[in-house]
Amino acid sequence: MNPILVGSTEASTGKTAVALALARHAEDDGQSVGYMKPKGTHLQSAVGKTLDQDPMLARELLDLNEQMHEMEPIVYSPTFVQEAVRGREDLDALHESITDNYATVADGRDVVIIEGAGEYTTGGVIDLTDPDLADLLDARVLLIADYDDPSDLDGLLGAVDAFGDRLDGVLFNSVSDDEFDELTEDVVPFLRERDVTVYGAIPTVQELSGVTVGELAAELGADVLTSDAATDAYVERFLVGAMGRDAALSGFRRAREAAVITGGDRSDIQTAALGAPGIECLLLTGGHRPSGAVVGRAEEAGKPVLLVQGDARTTVDRAESVVRSGRTRDLGAVERMGDLLADAVDLDGLLAVEE
Repeated sequence: MNPILVGSTEASTGKTAVALALARHAEDDGQSVGYMKPKGTHLQSAVGKTLDQDPMLARELLDLNEQMHEMEPIVYSPTFVQEAVRGREDLDALHESITDNYATVADGRDVVIIEGAGEYTTGGVIDLTDPDLADLLDARVLLIADYDDPSDLDGLLGAVDAFGDRLDGVLFNSVSDDEFDELTEDVVPFLRERDVTVYGAIPTVQELSGVTVGELAAELGADVLTSDAATDAYVERFLVGAMGRDAALSGFRRAREAAVITGGDRSDIQTAALGAPGIECLLLTGGHRPSGAVVGRAEEAGKPVLLVQGDARTTVDRAESVVRSGRTRDLGAVERMGDLLADAVDLDGLLAVEE
C-alpha cells in the first residue's frame, strides 16, 4: 500500500489537478488507485446535500465505486466547524470515521491518493490538520506550493516543519516566467541545503490558471450584452472600479488578463476600462444596464460586457471563486497537468513504494 497525501501551503495552488493527474498516471502504469478527501472543503449543494466537488470529479475520472461518504467522511462546512467549537462533535468518532472509511477506500489498492484541504492547517479544531491526517493514515506527503518572491519561503518552511518526517517533497506549481529562474537557481538550492526535497517546478499555463470570459459568464449566470465581442479571452484576476476615472485608468493600464467589476451606472469607469489593453471584459453589477454608447464602444473594442444582478461584494467573491477553481476540475485540465508533471517530475519515483 502506498498512501500519498497531496497537501498545499495555501488555497488555489492547483492541488486537485496535481492529485488527480498523479492518480491517472498510476492507473496508466497498471496500478490500482483509490482516492479520498477526508475533509470536504470545496463545497456546493447537490441533491439537498452539501458535498465537496473534488471527490465527485475523482469518482468520475477514476471510475471509482465508493460512496461519497466513504471518500469524504467529513463535510468541513462553517456549520460543522461551529458545532465542533461548541463541543458538539465527538473527536474520537471523527477520527475513527476517517480510518474506517480509509480502510474501505484502500482495500485492494496499490496507491491511495489522499487530497488535503485547501490549506494544510485546516482541521485544527478537530485535531485533523493535514499533518494530523498524514500521521493517522501513515501517508507520505507531497506539498504543493506557489512561488512569487522569497518571502513565500517563510510559510513554506512552516509547512515543512509541520509535516516533519512525513514530507516526501515539495512541488512548485504555476510559477511565472519572471520568477522561474530565481526559483530554480536560488530557492531550490536553498531548500535542498535544508534537506527539503524539491520535485520540480511547473510553469504557469494560462488554460489552467484562469477561465475564459464565456466560462465566467456561464458560472455567474451573467447576461452577455455584446453580441459581436468574442468570449474566449482568459481572465485571471479582477479589478474593482470604485474610484475616480483618472485613478482607475492608471490602474487599468497596468493590468493584464483582468476583468473590471463595477456598477452598471459607472460609465466613466466603464469607458476607462475599455481603453486599457489588459482588460478583457466588463462585469457590471446591480442589474443596471450600461448606456448604448458604452455597449457600442465595447463592441468596437471586442471586449464583452457581462451583467449580473448581485452587488459588487457578492460578485467579487463569486468571480474570484470561479477563477480560483479555474479549469483544474475537468478531464482536459487533469490531462494537461499530467503532461506538465511528466515533464517536471520523476513520477515513477514519486509513486514508488518505499521499502
